[in-house]
Amino acid sequence: MDFELTEERKMIKDTAYKFAINEIEPIAKACDREERYPREILEKACDTGLVGVFIPEEYAGPGFGFTELALITEQLSRVDLGICVVILTTTFGSENILLFGTEDQKKNYLPLLVRGDAISAGAYTEPDAGTDVASTRTKASRQGDEYVINGNKMFITNGTVCNWMVALCVTDEKEEKRHKRHSLILVESDRKGVTTYKIKGKMGIRASDTAEISFEDVHVPTENLIGQEGKGFHQLMHFFDVTRTMVAAQGVGLAQGALDKTLRYVQDRQVFGKPLATNQGIQFQLAEMATKIELTRTITYRAAAKIDQGQIDPKLNAMAKYYSGEMAVWVCDKALQLHGGYGYIDEYDVQRYYRDAKILEIYEGAKEAEKLTIARRFF
Repeated sequence: MDFELTEERKMIKDTAYKFAINEIEPIAKACDREERYPREILEKACDTGLVGVFIPEEYAGPGFGFTELALITEQLSRVDLGICVVILTTTFGSENILLFGTEDQKKNYLPLLVRGDAISAGAYTEPDAGTDVASTRTKASRQGDEYVINGNKMFITNGTVCNWMVALCVTDEKEEKRHKRHSLILVESDRKGVTTYKIKGKMGIRASDTAEISFEDVHVPTENLIGQEGKGFHQLMHFFDVTRTMVAAQGVGLAQGALDKTLRYVQDRQVFGKPLATNQGIQFQLAEMATKIELTRTITYRAAAKIDQGQIDPKLNAMAKYYSGEMAVWVCDKALQLHGGYGYIDEYDVQRYYRDAKILEIYEGAKEAEKLTIARRFF
């Protein structure tokens, strides 16, 4: 197994990190404080080739794989997770179009994302349906050549800024098997009956837009169905099996960024007349942090590489996502502790890393759900 990056991948990695330093770092603190979605950065990210990297060339994308996506994600998260999420989730939900959509849907929607002319969202979670996806209640009733949608969605990334969303809806409530009741339907955000509410006061990733969405008699054409009717649950599970590697890469990058800042701090901070870094106890903690990050990086890259090889392994992807989130929380806790009182104040970025880290154990499948996915492969 070759762990060496190709020259092209090294260039992609370097480009993403330079973009993060030059474009993200100057605005990260302000976007966090103001809970501001930095729409202006999307045009720059599109021009740099950081949006929709998995979209094939025939749909205006660069045609990279999930290994390249992991590299980019890691480097952007290394500087700020919130703005990284803004950039990378510009296409969120539209992976379903690529995986299951018609040729017309791919041609009509995917190029807009790559060019920065549109933003998408995945409307899956509901107030009473998070980990238990099959308990989704939003209903799409078929009336002639239309679906009429009623229901509510919660914690939707890009909810108030998106041009369209891919919504999980019940299309056959009489089906005995609840995993066959749902379908994925594309809903344009400007349709009558769609109302969005921005969620404020989040603990972390405050630059990213998160919303509650209400559907009240929203009419969409049946041609907006993505994939097959009644296959929505299984299509969504496949979607998560693939995209979990992106969240795993977020954890690697966030933790690496926290370690970077901690290394600089302990080398500059003088304690008892010596740099804090000369203390062996401190060195041991830094060694543990670096080791956990490198182990997570390895499993994340391996999981992404298997996707690119057409060997999707839900168990491995769940391992990478679950361990990465837990590792990032642990590393950021250590990083803040090593900063002492300075880590607790807004002036130092490490407190933002600490707040951002927790979401990695929650979204795109709580870590408990990931453990279930892993365990079920053994029994």
